[in-house]
Amino acid sequence: MRSLVGLLVCAALFFVVYQIFLKKMPATDQGTASTQAITLIGVRSDLLRIAEAERAYIAINGHCTPLDELMSSGSLSMTRSERDGYSYSVECFGGEFTAAAHHSPAPASSPIRYPNFAVDATMQIHEID
Repeated sequence: MRSLVGLLVCAALFFVVYQIFLKKMPATDQGTASTQAITLIGVRSDLLRIAEAERAYIAINGHCTPLDELMSSGSLSMTRSERDGYSYSVECFGGEFTAAAHHSPAPASSPIRYPNFAVDATMQIHEID
């Protein structure tokens, strides 16, 4: 009987810790879930890799190139142009570029949002609409 009470106390303590600390962990971006943190970090990392490859391509060739050409030329070592629902694109404006990561919006009833990001030659990632 004593071990059953001890087991119930441990289970209750675990539940309280889960509710307070794990479920209410701060998110990486306002309005996102803590479970999205890994995906959002990966998306930002991918955008920086795309921007670095695009800057190097522009330095060598003198002009910007679309993402698929950047990947097929070997300038970018990524094999896919998407990650966990985010799709990447590059818009060229002569010698300038903007690399973006877009996700389809969450359903209206969902408390989670999926921010879209962009980066340009300044290597500063910012959220876009």
